[in-house]
Amino acid sequence: MQAYLFVHFREKTTPDGEQVYFGVSKDGFNWEEVNGGAPVLWAYYGDKGVRDFTVVRCKNPQTGKEKFVILATDLSLSYGMRGQYHHSWDEIGRNGSKSLAIWESDDLVNWTEQRLAKIGDEQFGCLWAPDVIYDKKAEDYVVHWSSSHARNNYGEKAIFYSRTKDFKEFSKPEILYEWKEHDIIDSALYEEDGSYYLFVKSGQNPARILLLRSDEITGPYTRIEAFDKSMETIEEGKYEAATAVKLEDGRWCLFLDYYGVPGAGQGYVPFVADSLASGNFIRSDAAFSFPYGFKHGTILKISMEEYQRIKDHDWSDKGWQ
Repeated sequence: MQAYLFVHFREKTTPDGEQVYFGVSKDGFNWEEVNGGAPVLWAYYGDKGVRDFTVVRCKNPQTGKEKFVILATDLSLSYGMRGQYHHSWDEIGRNGSKSLAIWESDDLVNWTEQRLAKIGDEQFGCLWAPDVIYDKKAEDYVVHWSSSHARNNYGEKAIFYSRTKDFKEFSKPEILYEWKEHDIIDSALYEEDGSYYLFVKSGQNPARILLLRSDEITGPYTRIEAFDKSMETIEEGKYEAATAVKLEDGRWCLFLDYYGVPGAGQGYVPFVADSLASGNFIRSDAAFSFPYGFKHGTILKISMEEYQRIKDHDWSDKGWQ
């Protein structure tokens, strides 16, 4: 029997919202807060705030043992919008962090101190919303994110990727997917039956989540029209940050982050499909429950032993390494 870990942040105007939060679930539908709904890890470096998390189970290349890695956008709106970014999203896009924030753990409860990995060069704007997938053919990890870039004068964002084996050394970034007329952001990439499925958010025409398919991790990708049809009733320009997980019964849960209201009313809305290939996701609010609005994160499948370890752990020491 498997359980689930949701790594996320909270939409608050105070700096504690842009830190690392955990939610857990035994079934993928009913979610519980961890640490009383307080952060489990804190960012003390870079912008001193973090958003848009991903978490991956991987192997330590030195020891061959299992480890866990969290990556996040290095950005604080609580501090930065009032400080170095002068209330300007454009300034963040051009002058934001070229690094991703990283934590590592062997057991999901004892984590390293935050470190910053500079993956983008000075041609990049802010690196937003990282995600990770393991490439079985290359035997490495593909880290992908959205960013603006000097190549088009920091105009429409695209999805870039870099390869790593240890989350310390990263290859030179390359384009994963772009749509030159529109912003493309918030990539989430999954494998199903040997094919790769990429969720992205399009800035316009339509301003919705798209689902694309490829035979290779790095593309080329083509849109799945059945998914477009399943999203037709979803209001444009109100959802972002897709994340998905395959349940024990084989179905897929897709969560879309709703930002159509200010503040704490924001958070994930769930959809369910029999497969990624079908593209037929059905909105299923009544089947799910959240203790509060989880914001832009990623779900990791965990064991029941790991679930209980997270629940039982005293998180009051976190942030004081």
